[in-house]
Amino acid sequence: MTESPHILIVEARFYADIADELVRGTVEALDRASATYERIQVPGAFEIPAAIGMAARSMDVASGRRYDGFVALGCVIRGETTHYDYVCQESARGLQDLACRHGLAIGYGILTVENADQAWARAKVDRKNKGGDAAQACLAMIALRRRFNSAAGSERERNGTQA
Repeated sequence: MTESPHILIVEARFYADIADELVRGTVEALDRASATYERIQVPGAFEIPAAIGMAARSMDVASGRRYDGFVALGCVIRGETTHYDYVCQESARGLQDLACRHGLAIGYGILTVENADQAWARAKVDRKNKGGDAAQACLAMIALRRRFNSAAGSERERNGTQA
């Protein structure tokens, strides 16, 4: 029997009310999947990849802490300067780099929108529920990694080799 996944939710608090709604959707989806989770907060979307990287590097046998996946939640609303572009691009790139380099299962729930109305339309649980979508993406990637790890283990057993 496969154990329930344990997820780290990393939430950017720059737009706290929107973050709360994204978290609500995430938690509901994780509860439905019988996943366990922990939550940490960072100031903004730009800090999310660093926080996930720190958490991933801290996972070792000695600490006893482990995460099967991560859900990145935040909101970036376009302003009058190019700051929006840098935050959106670098947070997305940072998360993609972590996922590809380290095989992390990351659900991307960072809203990148033009205004608050668009943010709310995407965050609200009874509308687009992007927090729930990010949790589902994370869970799907965990299942995929488990599938590949299981196949690799079976192949080693057939060949009589060890990892």
